[in-house]
Amino acid sequence: MAGEIIKGVVIAGRKLGRELGFPTANVATSAALDAHNGVYAVRVHAAGRCYEGMANLGRRPSVSAADDASDERLLEVNIFGFEGELYGCLIEVELCHFIRPEQRFDTLADLRAAIAADRAAVKEYFALRERH
Repeated sequence: MAGEIIKGVVIAGRKLGRELGFPTANVATSAALDAHNGVYAVRVHAAGRCYEGMANLGRRPSVSAADDASDERLLEVNIFGFEGELYGCLIEVELCHFIRPEQRFDTLADLRAAIAADRAAVKEYFALRERH
């Protein structure tokens, strides 16, 4: 749900986001978390600063077979304008706005295109918030 805050330590992931040009900071989450699985516009407190970004919350079915999707619920956060490593660091992620439900894609190209569209939607969301 929008407005929910997730705190956690950044863990290593599959590095698929980095391969696609959208590196992520990955945080394990509680199964009891109320938020719906999907893509969100987020604010991230990391390395002493606040950043805007986008995140996927869920079981990562993106391009794997349905039975390959993880049982673990993970928050994968692409932090706009951040460069560096956060492995082992505590970050705080505020879910600001729900963009779309989590979904599976047939190819990496389809996933990359969806992530680019998500990024544009998130950028527009934050731009509109700044104007009001």
